[in-house]
Order: sequence, then structure tokens, then C-alpha cells
Amino acid sequence: MSIGSNIRSLREERGLTQEQVADKIGITFQAVSSWERDEYKPDIDKIMKLAELFDVSVSALVEEKKGVFKTKDAIYNWEHMKTYVKTTAKNLGLTNTLKAVTFATEAHKGQMRKRSTTPYIYHPLNLACHALSMNIKDDAIIAACLLHDVVEDCGVTYDQLPVNDETKELVRLLTCEKTTPENRSAVLKDYYDQIATNPKAALIKCIDRTNNITTMSGGLSRERIYRMIKETEEYYPRLIEVLKAEVEYSNAAWLLKYQMESLLDVYKRLM
Repeated sequence: MSIGSNIRSLREERGLTQEQVADKIGITFQAVSSWERDEYKPDIDKIMKLAELFDVSVSALVEEKKGVFKTKDAIYNWEHMKTYVKTTAKNLGLTNTLKAVTFATEAHKGQMRKRSTTPYIYHPLNLACHALSMNIKDDAIIAACLLHDVVEDCGVTYDQLPVNDETKELVRLLTCEKTTPENRSAVLKDYYDQIATNPKAALIKCIDRTNNITTMSGGLSRERIYRMIKETEEYYPRLIEVLKAEVEYSNAAWLLKYQMESLLDVYKRLM
């Protein structure tokens, strides 16, 4: 794909007309049209403005793509994951998990992952399956994986959660209050300080962050990806150390650290 094709593709992805792009960067729509037809190329200052407008790197605009790879919003079918979690919970006698999977599915009904048609429940089910795949069979942990966003995102109270007090406490620790640019650092410091006091909460939060890093290229802006990288490097090494100190979570700590750091390195190279 040429520079013109890249501009057209990014413009259309963001639902902008040529006139809107032209207005935002201070040129005529005829200039945008000529770029997209590859009759002319934008000069460097216009390329910088386009990159800022589309929230992409300059390379995303100017590099000629040799081919277009097909991407996936989801790797697994969420209904299959739900069946797997329910079947495993029944076999292991995980009573809180059985209640949580039904409750979470209903609470997140109608919600979608950012910039995706994937139902939001895919995310908590992914966390639960991730934990089970690492041989974590603790009922409170799997149930809290499923419920970790319902208070924050679904208008649910802790008292409404159909689980025991330990699971409710994990959900409480994992629920972050809304932040503003002015208070974000202070709120996050207190949030992660509390999570670090509970190894089970630390485990769930690391699984959560690993999943969010995996999917952020499709759902977050370039600015939000940059912030995610910075905050992951600031707060998660401490949580990994909390896990390393627990013999039963030491293998999970190794796997989660490897996945987080390797994914962050890929993003850094591409940004």
C-alpha cells in the first residue's frame, strides 16, 4: 500500500471525510484527494499533522505495506470458554465460580470490547481460562477473574455479588476508582499498594494486564498505548515480586512476566 492508500485507509477507519481532514490540518480537500490518488505526496510537516490527527506513528503513514495481514478481535469463542469454565468449576466443586460465570455474563450483557464487536464477557472469561491453564484452581481467584470489572463497569454493588466474602474482597481490591489527569498518579499508587498486600489480587491483576496488553493494539489509541506501557513498567514489577514470594504462584509469575515484557518490547519497537 502506498502513502496515499495509507492516508485513505486511516481516514476511513476513523470515519472522517476528506473535507474534515483538510479542515483539521489547514489545507484544501483537493490536496487530500490528490494525496490519496498518489498524484502528490504530503510534505513532512503535513505528514506530522496527519500522524497526530490519526494517532499513529509516522511510519504507519509513509511505509509501503507489502501485504495486509488479517487480524482477529478474538482468538477463542467466548461461549466455548464459558462452557469450559462452567464444566471445570463443576468438576472441581468451585461453587463461587459457578455463580460468578452466570452473574458476570448477565452483568456485561450488551457491552463490547473497545473498537470491537467482541462481547465484553470475552475478557473476564479469558482471565479465568488463563488462570486455569496455569493450574490455578482456587475458587476465589477464578470467581474474582470473572467478576473483576462488574462493580467498576456495570453499576453493580459488592453486596449484589453472589459469592463469598473472600471473593468480594478480591473484587474490591481490583476495582479502581475513576481518575482525572490531575489525580491519576495518586489514585493508581494507592490502588496498586492495596493490591500488593494480597497475592491472589496481585495474580489476577497481572493476568488482567497481560490480557489487556495483548489486545490494546486494536482497542486503544497510540497515546493510551504509550500510557499503558509506562504504567505497566512502573507498577507491575512489584506485583510480580509478590507472586514470586508465593511458592504456589512462582511458575505463574515467570510466565506472566515473560508475556508482559516480551509484548511491551514488541510495541516499543513498532511505535
